[in-house]
Amino acid sequence: MSAVIEERRGSVLILKLNNPPVNGLGAALRIDLAAALAGGQADDGVAAFVLVGEGRMYSAGADIREFNKMPPAGTPGLNDVINTLEASEKPVVSAIHGVAAGGGLELALGTHFRVGAAKTRVGLPEVTLGILPGAGGTQRLPRLAGVANSLDLITSGRLVPVGQAYDLGIIDEIAEGDVLDVAVAAAERLVASGAAPRRSRDQDAGLDEARGNPGLFDDFRKGMAKMARGMNAPEACVRCIEAAISMPFDAGLKFEREAFTQLVVAAEAQSMQHAFFAEREVAKIPDLPTATPAGEINSAAVIGCGTMGGGIAMNFANVGIPVIVIENDQAALDGGLIKVQGNYAATVAKGRLSQHAMDQRLGLITGSTDFKAVADVDIVIEAVFEDMEVKKRIFSKLDQLCKPGAILATNTSTLDVDQIAAMTKRPESVIGTHFFSPANVMRLLENVRGAKTSAKTIATVMKLSKTINKVGVLVGVCDGFVGNRMLHQYSREANFLLRKARYHSRSTG
Repeated sequence: MSAVIEERRGSVLILKLNNPPVNGLGAALRIDLAAALAGGQADDGVAAFVLVGEGRMYSAGADIREFNKMPPAGTPGLNDVINTLEASEKPVVSAIHGVAAGGGLELALGTHFRVGAAKTRVGLPEVTLGILPGAGGTQRLPRLAGVANSLDLITSGRLVPVGQAYDLGIIDEIAEGDVLDVAVAAAERLVASGAAPRRSRDQDAGLDEARGNPGLFDDFRKGMAKMARGMNAPEACVRCIEAAISMPFDAGLKFEREAFTQLVVAAEAQSMQHAFFAEREVAKIPDLPTATPAGEINSAAVIGCGTMGGGIAMNFANVGIPVIVIENDQAALDGGLIKVQGNYAATVAKGRLSQHAMDQRLGLITGSTDFKAVADVDIVIEAVFEDMEVKKRIFSKLDQLCKPGAILATNTSTLDVDQIAAMTKRPESVIGTHFFSPANVMRLLENVRGAKTSAKTIATVMKLSKTINKVGVLVGVCDGFVGNRMLHQYSREANFLLRKARYHSRSTG
């Protein structure tokens, strides 16, 4: 199977990146892409190229299956491929759909025009792996999106939607129809114009703001100091963007590559990559076929509006899912909702959320003192204090009120989910969803399968974990599940060390 599929539309040669599932830019793809570009350059019948991803996305960047492996001798590096296509005298257009992340966005930045489909997201998330963009991302992005925007995007690693990418100058056109058709039309326009290809490396306007504001980098470093404490990659990213200002383009590329080479072998990167692979490993459930259908969660309810309940409700509102929070009395409900509002207001005050977004999210959270409000929701999460008898009473009531097929979940951190499920006539729909405090911040979500929890319930909750931006880990019924069992063990060892240190201090004092 070729890693690049070639297709002709008139004088436009379409090159489809074909390395499922995410079109990782592995050795085979780079070899085939370099060969396809060379063939198109030599073909007088080819006037322009369009790069597009086969399947569900453009490219998510490096092929993680090749992390820490040496490519075959003679394999072109990603920088080599990008420099070749950028240098092309024939226009090269990117048709971006799904995601263009990391090396995938760097590849697109090396093309001469970028078309984005609706719902596309782009970004350079390498910092989340303890490294930095190593194929020109720190040099090309500032030239297109400006220095301040690039500092934010590269040091945070976040992906931005296509509309914001267009406003920043990363995307040149948003496709209203089929993105490939629009990209081919753009390539034909570029050919007809007769203009020389517009290369990112030659753009300079984005650098002017920094040249006229010498304190920009120092100010940014002060702002990111707390977020990046103890981390090397964010500061290395800043230095590379500084190099884009102070050095010629090729020298900046060399500086970026040297910084990347130092980071990639450091303990920080190794640790963060271990976590990266571990998160993906926990998503694999040996006895749950990948084809297991997952239900849709379009509405939710949370029982309890304390610290946990309010935080859990925020997770749903943050992704656009309406949620009802239920309390025993109005005073407790009002107090809980005020805390939720305060949490959002604090985020707005820090500049991490707009007032409009806060208002939208708060509009998705409603409160009630009537238990019957759970009747039509797709999932109910009980988040009351850790008392088995209280939880049993709640689940007995939920069993009577909730619609067939609704998931009944408990936020218990230690209690037996099977005992809770036994209070219902639908144990197959009962599961644990243990959030960690603060629930709206902490990423881990322990999903606790009971003896009778169905495959569909498990699949639905694991899918929901991703939807609400959590790392879902499936565990069984046991004392403390995973998180608290680990906490008990290392707390015990820490106490042993303290006792030993105290004994040593007394014996030598």
